Amino acid sequence: MTTVGIIGLGYVGLPLAVELAAAGCEVVAVDIEHRRVQMLQEGRSYVEDVPSERLAQLRSRIRAGTSYAPLAEAEAVIVCVPTPLTANREPELGPLLDSARALSGVLRAGQLVVLESTTFPGTTRERLAPLLEESGLAAGTDFNLAFSPERVDPGRTDFTLANTPKVVGGLTEACLRRAVQLYEMVCERVVAVSSPEVAEMSKLLENIFRSVNIALVNEMAMLTDRMGIDIWEVVEAASTKPYGFMRFEPGPGMGGHCLPVDPFYLSWRAREFDMSTEFIELAGKINQQMPYHCVAKAQRALNDAGLAVRGARIAVLGVSYKPGVGDLRESPALKIIDLLGELGGDVVYHDPHVPQLPERGMRSVDLEEAVHGADLALIVTAHPGVDHELAVRGARVVLDLRGVLRDEGAGNVVRL
Repeated sequence: MTTVGIIGLGYVGLPLAVELAAAGCEVVAVDIEHRRVQMLQEGRSYVEDVPSERLAQLRSRIRAGTSYAPLAEAEAVIVCVPTPLTANREPELGPLLDSARALSGVLRAGQLVVLESTTFPGTTRERLAPLLEESGLAAGTDFNLAFSPERVDPGRTDFTLANTPKVVGGLTEACLRRAVQLYEMVCERVVAVSSPEVAEMSKLLENIFRSVNIALVNEMAMLTDRMGIDIWEVVEAASTKPYGFMRFEPGPGMGGHCLPVDPFYLSWRAREFDMSTEFIELAGKINQQMPYHCVAKAQRALNDAGLAVRGARIAVLGVSYKPGVGDLRESPALKIIDLLGELGGDVVYHDPHVPQLPERGMRSVDLEEAVHGADLALIVTAHPGVDHELAVRGARVVLDLRGVLRDEGAGNVVRL
């Protein structure tokens, strides 16, 4: 039986651990959060994509703990730790570097180490390899090293770990072969590339492509708002073209780990090569401004109803970054809530996937309670199963940032 270690048991690491266990591997799972470890030991999941029932069935093959020592038993170790941004929008590699140092203390000859955490080109070779070599072992000679970008889309069921092609780049040909063999156990198609840098850059390109196009349609939304043109009708019309156009929809901003973060990773790295990625940075700036545009739109909607934000009862519908999940990472809804609160709004929220926002001292309230008598209902994230028409009947004004009420003829609905 193959033994595989996984460092980091979040939205990437836990589903990977489960799929490897289902494929017959023994998984040594490591995380610094005691709560996660305890839940795994009890067979309880904290990630929507992993049902607790399935995790419980595989619990005997997943050993969870906070110690790195058991990783010495593994033939392969996959690193899935967070790679966020600092307050200055620069790469925060602290969790990755800390895990690399800890892993170097137990690394043994013949092991394969794969980094899945999204980062800038050169991280695997220039930052990870030297730290692992503090073990006294040489990368590419004594142990294998590779990079394989995660492509997890939380809440998605049509494309999963199994049927989403897996890109892999190894430090050497031998490293590449080992990594390909590892992922072939759980992935239907593995795409081998020539180096870790190609694999690292491919992940950034994927997400920057989306970031740029989302920024484009968001900027179009701001312009059409001033021109009195329905951006949703524009998108629908453009989408009828059978070639040369890919549909992107406007919204309150970008969330999740990847889209709001990856462009800044590449921009930061590009400066080391005396280049300014102005196009990429502009897209990031536009998307960062969308919550402010949405709050300004809310102010105007209230003003047109003879109301001010200060003292207004405002119901925010949906606070996670995407429909169907409770993931709050970089969610624009949080910024919108903060801005409305700073303006004096009495803000409540409803989200069936996010029961509370402890840092803001808020709890999700019942939908009917949230919208009944509200001066403004703000649809930020359109979760499936939520009756948004109830907001039309219960709130004085509804600001639809997701286009879910386009066919609603009510006069109290304002769209992005």
